[in-house]
Amino acid sequence: MVSDYKKIFIGILLVLLTWSCAPEKPVFEPEPVDVPPLFLRVDESRVMDIIKDGIKAQGLESWQDLSPAVEKSLRYVRTRNPYRTAVCEPDLCVTWKELSETLELFYSLLPDLDRDQGLLKHYFNFYAVNPDILLTGYYEPLLRASPEPHEDYPYPVYSRPEDLHTLELSEFHPRWSGQSLVYRLEGQRVLPYYERREIDSQGVLKDRDLEIAWVEDAVDLFFLHIQGSGRLEYSGGHTEHVLYAGRNGRQYVALGRVMVEKGYLEPEEVSMQSIRAFLNENPEMKNELMALNPSYIFFQLSDSGPYGSIGQLLTPWVSVASDPSLVPWGSLLILNAKLPEYQGIKTRVSGPVLAQDTGGAIRGRHLDLFCGFGDRAQNLAGMMKGRAEVYLMVRKHDPN
Repeated sequence: MVSDYKKIFIGILLVLLTWSCAPEKPVFEPEPVDVPPLFLRVDESRVMDIIKDGIKAQGLESWQDLSPAVEKSLRYVRTRNPYRTAVCEPDLCVTWKELSETLELFYSLLPDLDRDQGLLKHYFNFYAVNPDILLTGYYEPLLRASPEPHEDYPYPVYSRPEDLHTLELSEFHPRWSGQSLVYRLEGQRVLPYYERREIDSQGVLKDRDLEIAWVEDAVDLFFLHIQGSGRLEYSGGHTEHVLYAGRNGRQYVALGRVMVEKGYLEPEEVSMQSIRAFLNENPEMKNELMALNPSYIFFQLSDSGPYGSIGQLLTPWVSVASDPSLVPWGSLLILNAKLPEYQGIKTRVSGPVLAQDTGGAIRGRHLDLFCGFGDRAQNLAGMMKGRAEVYLMVRKHDPN
């Protein structure tokens, strides 16, 4: 007799096989749309002009300060099959070996770049991400918390549940490369994992010993889910990192966009600060509005953090989150973007960054700049939303 788990697995497999047997093309094909190429080779002089003011806006005194971040990207890139392509587009096809060589060469040049940034144009080609991309920011929020249940801290931070399962779909068909199915089992039924409304309002995870801390503010907890990691501050002043440990697999819905559609905010008003203010000023609406984003994040406690998707500590103003299907993790990039004003000061980032993370909202031509911890990081990350120039760096095979 076939076991229950075998029946469940067979059920999943049949669903996937049904999908894989679907027609490769729709019956009614849409009219072709001209999509601009993702990468376009640009003249090195453009990038040299961008970085002429150095890297002080990123909080770095010397190019050598980039060494730890470059080493982290190298650790990840070296785990990949060197002969497989990291990205392949009509105007650019790069293997993981070439990405590794790019990082190694850049690392070796760091001691000399304070003296002569022009070395970069001699050793690297630059490819513009075309067209310019959306740049947002994220940071490490600080939440007041209790390690034990307390009436002043009623909102639980949950660890990853044992009944949350993930199936890598690429094992069934190459068309699903990089995709996964997150699910739970109910008897012999395969179901989507619980959404935010079921967890927060219906309490489906209560009494399962999943709470790792309790926080005082539901809106703060909601934004911790959006940021993906943060710090908890306990009553005695002790702080602890709280890190991403998994998600429920539900689609991320941007609350700002929903609030614009409902007429609560104007498009130009949307920021973390304006969303937070509306939720706090309308407490009778906040739970219903937050539930409109069904995505839910689970956490773990740590003495260090935050870590990116490559498994390495993130570097403020250097690490960016990307969609790895377009901008591979570990990539070395030049970013040129205006930052929001902070305390009356206008600045911009015009220097090297490294793709070391991702997020539920990071899809397509979109980068998310890690701003670090503190008031400045919170303010800039919350307001950051604009277009940016981005250039992928690739080692020249024959410098001249």
